[in-house]
Amino acid sequence: MGFSMVGCVTDFFTYETTKSVVVKSWFVGIVNRIVQLLIISYFVGWVFIYEKSYQVKDTGIESSVMTKVKGYGDLNGQVMDVADYVFPQQGAGIFCIMTKVIVTKNQSRRKCPEVGKHFTCSKNLDCNKHLESPFANGVITGECLISFNNTKGYCEISGWCPAEDDTITIKPMMDVVKFTIFIKNSIRFPLFNVTRGNFISTMTSSDIKKCNYHPETNPYCPIFLVEDVLNITKQNHMELALKGGEIGINIEWKCNLDWDLDYCRPKYSFTRLDAPFIKNAVSSGYNFRFAKYFMSENGTEFRTLHKIYAIRFDVMVTGSAGKFNTVQTLIHLVAAFTSIGLGTVLCDIILLNFLKGADQYKAKKFEEVSMAQIEASLGQSPESQLSLKQDIKSSYDSGAISLANSDQPI
Repeated sequence: MGFSMVGCVTDFFTYETTKSVVVKSWFVGIVNRIVQLLIISYFVGWVFIYEKSYQVKDTGIESSVMTKVKGYGDLNGQVMDVADYVFPQQGAGIFCIMTKVIVTKNQSRRKCPEVGKHFTCSKNLDCNKHLESPFANGVITGECLISFNNTKGYCEISGWCPAEDDTITIKPMMDVVKFTIFIKNSIRFPLFNVTRGNFISTMTSSDIKKCNYHPETNPYCPIFLVEDVLNITKQNHMELALKGGEIGINIEWKCNLDWDLDYCRPKYSFTRLDAPFIKNAVSSGYNFRFAKYFMSENGTEFRTLHKIYAIRFDVMVTGSAGKFNTVQTLIHLVAAFTSIGLGTVLCDIILLNFLKGADQYKAKKFEEVSMAQIEASLGQSPESQLSLKQDIKSSYDSGAISLANSDQPI
């Protein structure tokens, strides 16, 4: 027990130092260099190409968007201008261009028959099943209103009458494809206090007024023809005008602030946002309602109801900015060069387990020397000290030992 405790203490108070063994083997040398090159290539590609980890990044972009629509169209024989077909009129980042409208005039609060084939009836019992219908234009009273000499009628509602009939056929305003959308976008990266706008410095005022966006020939023009946007997103013009829909306009800013700010420019892209619901029979397209109210001379309140079918445009701004970061660069480079040691680990595994002469390499790599051996060696004459074997030569590489090893596997 005492000897084992002494042995444990002795083993604990030992010192290990690196011993350099130069193995002259083509096979092991090639494996070592290939592993090192692969590791360096991986880190260089990851740091400088893919992740750009050498940069400080700011993704908290601040943005402001202003829009204007221009153009004239014909709807139901009436000339429509921007004040008639754009909602809201303030020019925000989300706006709608009306393509079709169903107008129900002179509505007042009273009772009247509902419209539509789903609310036909022949007796009051037929209307009871619609008492809580969310699709009615008012509250179903349960009464079946049958006109004279008819066997079929419509369920009665209490609400704004006459009821809206949105099944009527109306020709949409196809002039919408010739309208233009002007977008003014300003952004700021708060981390670097950098501000930019989507008017590039090479474009003059006259250039902006007469240009139209094109992804290849004019990618920085802030004026977009609706027809071009719909073509890029591969939309059916007639179907979109009839039912409405949602189109996304994305402005992407990716800025490398190590370069001149003139290279910090927007990139536009377009998409159909409601694409998952295009073939949905319940709620396809885009529409909304609003009413204009007025009072008659006898104090009765009336309204004109408008059901608007429109193309809704959502202008979305995304982006990030980056700047060179010395600390991050050094961290990743140190990690890359440290990982080069993996080549040494792999070569040691090959030498110690798979090549001839593994025992010889192991004996030279792991050598235990005690102080008693060192003192005994120093006490002997130089001629009688241990000499290297004939197949082991002294290297000029910092006193390292050189082994001539065979490349043939066991």
